[in-house]
Amino acid sequence: MAEFKEISPNASVPAKVDNWMRNRFPFAYTFYNEHMADYYAPKNFNFWYFFGSLALLVLVIQIVTGIFLVMHYKPDANLAFASVEYIMRDVPWGWLVRYMHSTGASAFFIVVYLHMFKALIYGSYRKPRELVWIFGCTIFLMLMAEAFFGYLLPWGQMSYWGAQVIVNLFAAVPFIGPDLALLIRGDYVVSDATLNRFFSFHVIAIPLVLLGLVAAHILALHDVGSNNPDGVDIKGPNAPKDARGKPVDGIPFHPYYSVHDMVGVAVFLMVFSAIIFFAPELGGYFLEYNNFIPADSLKTPLHIAPVWYFTPFYSMLRATTDVMVDVFCVIVALAAVFALWKGRLGLVGKVALIVVAAVAIVLLKTFDAKFWGVVIMGGAVIILFFLPWLDASPVRSIRYRPSWHKWVYGVFVVFFFVLGYLGIQPPSPIGTLIAQIGTIYYFGFFLLMPVWSRLGEFKPVPDRITFAAH
Repeated sequence: MAEFKEISPNASVPAKVDNWMRNRFPFAYTFYNEHMADYYAPKNFNFWYFFGSLALLVLVIQIVTGIFLVMHYKPDANLAFASVEYIMRDVPWGWLVRYMHSTGASAFFIVVYLHMFKALIYGSYRKPRELVWIFGCTIFLMLMAEAFFGYLLPWGQMSYWGAQVIVNLFAAVPFIGPDLALLIRGDYVVSDATLNRFFSFHVIAIPLVLLGLVAAHILALHDVGSNNPDGVDIKGPNAPKDARGKPVDGIPFHPYYSVHDMVGVAVFLMVFSAIIFFAPELGGYFLEYNNFIPADSLKTPLHIAPVWYFTPFYSMLRATTDVMVDVFCVIVALAAVFALWKGRLGLVGKVALIVVAAVAIVLLKTFDAKFWGVVIMGGAVIILFFLPWLDASPVRSIRYRPSWHKWVYGVFVVFFFVLGYLGIQPPSPIGTLIAQIGTIYYFGFFLLMPVWSRLGEFKPVPDRITFAAH
């Protein structure tokens, strides 16, 4: 039991209250010191480091607005659409809460995508932060599930048919696919049972998992320390420290970065508010126009596409045709030939490589393209988990990598945007071809990273971080 600390009877009332709390809940003060006042972060953070705190802000917005929406929403196939209209038209400020929640969903993905890109260019996933990255990727995966389950709840045309298409994809899984799709839907078609299942996951199950993962992500980060644009470790055994053992190149997170982040919060809230009040649908990208039409199981929309934040992966799914599977077979064969030619493999290794390549080609040709499309779509997210072990660069930050590495990252970003755009558009031959090229580049970027990330002339990394006051 902690020692009880006395205070002078002449102390002020706030001081007495503070002492009363310290004696009864010392963990709160210890936690505050460890993760705010005494947590030293590198002093060279730039604007890329706003997005972590912004992601936390949007999570709070989504939870708070979601609580108010649930007060009036009816998870019933006959009442769901009307209850959303009731929120929009009759509930005081209901339209604002609903638009905050719908805009917040897109804002969440924008912030998270930028946060992940920051980690990608500065090597924040490298040792010793592998677990921080894995927690972050799991948050991203849960966020996609949360958005997918929430997408059905308005019970509009795009909600209904989008869910129909995505759930039917699980039926492509060999052997267990039909039963898996039936389990997810709870019925043979998307119906009231599906709506209730999705509502339960969206409102209770996944938010609880998300909160736990966010806590683990932050705690794991504070245990190993934050990365910085230089990729220099400020807390390592060789890093310079002052007389108190604090990093010379670090500053306390509070008040310096807690106040610094307010700038990012202010800019974000201005943009966020402008969208809510002037363009909440944002041309049909944040809220599709078809979703303002009640769900009709007898009338299929001309073009069914998911919300924009899913479209890069949806493009990969659509791009996986029979021709694309043949291309994958050729790539596997060429990779095996190259490994036999350049690799230092013994007889057993060569035989094993040939067997593995042959089995891979047989599997590619055995199952249909729809199944491999689902695998590609899921693999595009799962491959992110392995990034710490795929990157073989001797330096963390892109600042000290060869200049042509920036072009590799740049083309990756361009293709990601192109895939996102093509996923919104109706399929076309030229669009499918571009999406196939983008899909190959996406996976090539990661699968070939052990090779290309170590090539080129690297710049010397400084012993201490570079910092210019601003």
